Amino acid sequence: MPLPNHEKGAFGQKLAEDYLTAEGHVILARNFRCPLGEIDLISRDQEYIVFIEIKYRRTLARGYPREAVGPGKRRTISRVAQYYIVRCGLENQDYRFDVVEILGEMNPHAQITHIENAF
Repeated sequence: MPLPNHEKGAFGQKLAEDYLTAEGHVILARNFRCPLGEIDLISRDQEYIVFIEIKYRRTLARGYPREAVGPGKRRTISRVAQYYIVRCGLENQDYRFDVVEILGEMNPHAQITHIENAF
């Protein structure tokens, strides 16, 4: 029986978080929500505040996971990021938008690609 979507999301987020932490990121927020939308992960990577969208696909039948981050999603993430920056007093910080894509079966051996400055 396949995993429900919320379990896939939680597992994918954990994989992404473990990967990013191993790369030196410090996680600041998970599933940050505000009236404007949600951001999957927010981290600090050296001098950058990083707003991260996580996308998962089991196969490439519908394209790469990163292709699901279209103009509307990018606009929402940007607005939520601005809200977070102002709320946390981070106006003088450098920031960027990354995508972590997970491809393959939902297990620790899935292929993870971290795309820095994705948009």
